[in-house]
Amino acid sequence: MNAVSPTPLRSGTVALGAGHAVLAFDVGGTDMKAALIDEAGEIRALERIRTPLDGDRTADLVVEAVARLSERFRAEHADIAPRAVGLLVPGHVDDEAGVGVFSENLGWRDYPFRDRVADAVGLPVSFSHDVRGAGEAEHRLGAAAPFRDVVVMAIGTGIAGAIFIDGRLYAGGGMAGEMGHSRVADGPECACGGRGCLEAVASAAAIARRYRARTGIPVTGSKDVLDRAQAGDDDARLIWESALDALALDLSHTVALLAPEAIVIGGGLSQAGAALFEPLAERLDALLTFQRRPVLLRASIGEDAGVIGAALRARDQLDAPERSSLEATA
Repeated sequence: MNAVSPTPLRSGTVALGAGHAVLAFDVGGTDMKAALIDEAGEIRALERIRTPLDGDRTADLVVEAVARLSERFRAEHADIAPRAVGLLVPGHVDDEAGVGVFSENLGWRDYPFRDRVADAVGLPVSFSHDVRGAGEAEHRLGAAAPFRDVVVMAIGTGIAGAIFIDGRLYAGGGMAGEMGHSRVADGPECACGGRGCLEAVASAAAIARRYRARTGIPVTGSKDVLDRAQAGDDDARLIWESALDALALDLSHTVALLAPEAIVIGGGLSQAGAALFEPLAERLDALLTFQRRPVLLRASIGEDAGVIGAALRARDQLDAPERSSLEATA
């Protein structure tokens, strides 16, 4: 089984191609990103801020941040007139209703993001799940582009995936791709209320959290745990390898069910490179028998995949009425 690492795209290049100018926002569990994309497809402004976490006020604060950044981007780039907003958030998302149904990490329930942002910014809003949006960017412009049956998996604060079957995104009513909440172990407890969920064992946040719980030693993140494991720390090695075992087990289930040609992995943990991809490929290969062996690829667009995906979706929303009008007059 091969593990491949394509060269990432860089902000400022013309990655999206010509189309409508749009604003794009990708809300994560730790940070949120904002971008302004012009009609040539170039990212003209790109900013990362901390996600404003404040319990049940978090969703309101996210909308306020979107409105504030939108106003500033438009003032600083008066030559660009964005026509729509693309917004991605984590958790269980109802794309059709424009609602953030539930986020165990960010604390909202049934929040009408699309309507609130449209009111605050004064533009139409395309709304979806953060990993589905980033997955669409990878499938159109990145490492997943050559494949029709492919899973794009993000491993960061949480774990989720975007599933493409015969070239089409499968959302399952907003519930597909929640592989982070499949059970792979007896513990620890997960924020969703389950035990032994993949996200509680193998997310970047969980790796650091489990090491601290085991040793009492503070670490800055999963990279710190990996560095300690490579330096001979037995506790760090145990945590890292148990995370790899859990990921491989979960991917073996994904392969048995969907038979993807490739699995593309992004998110913070993918920055581990060969230390993640090589042992993960070996473990997955050992678990599979007759199943199709997918190629394991590192996501190529990098940390901007979310805002690029949000921009693509915003453009699609604007293009849809134009396509319908042309089809009606054809």
